[in-house]
Amino acid sequence: MKITKILIGIDDSKYAENAAEYGFDIAQKFNAAVGIVNIVEPMIMPSSGVVDPMTGSAFNNETIQDIDILDLQKSQSENIVERTIKRFAGDMQVTHFTEYGSTASGIIDCSKEFGADLIVIGTHSRSGLDRLLMGSVAEHVVRHSEVPVLVVPFSS
Repeated sequence: MKITKILIGIDDSKYAENAAEYGFDIAQKFNAAVGIVNIVEPMIMPSSGVVDPMTGSAFNNETIQDIDILDLQKSQSENIVERTIKRFAGDMQVTHFTEYGSTASGIIDCSKEFGADLIVIGTHSRSGLDRLLMGSVAEHVVRHSEVPVLVVPFSS
């Protein structure tokens, strides 16, 4: 097995930071290219049917809110990517992806697009009811990936 491209899934957590460190270390050892991906899951804001005081008619400012939220999420994602590259990449070239949608599916799609030989992700170590309600991104990626997945547990 030859590892030439590693995709690292990141978010704004200590778990992802730990996984990124592993992923970049492996990339250096194998002289592999690195791709990092941050998935922006759409945030839905409740409609706030605002009443126009002049006409008394209700209007929905949902479009304005959606655009503002999307811009904020995109900016936050770019900051996470930049911070990770600055902290771990050194002089390595890094391809980065910001995807929108389901985290697990987005990671798998990016691994195909990047041509990754290995995916590295952290785990939040959820269990019980929390895992049942929230699902497990790591588990989904492991089950559906066509390439090996290294799931890095967090150790404090």
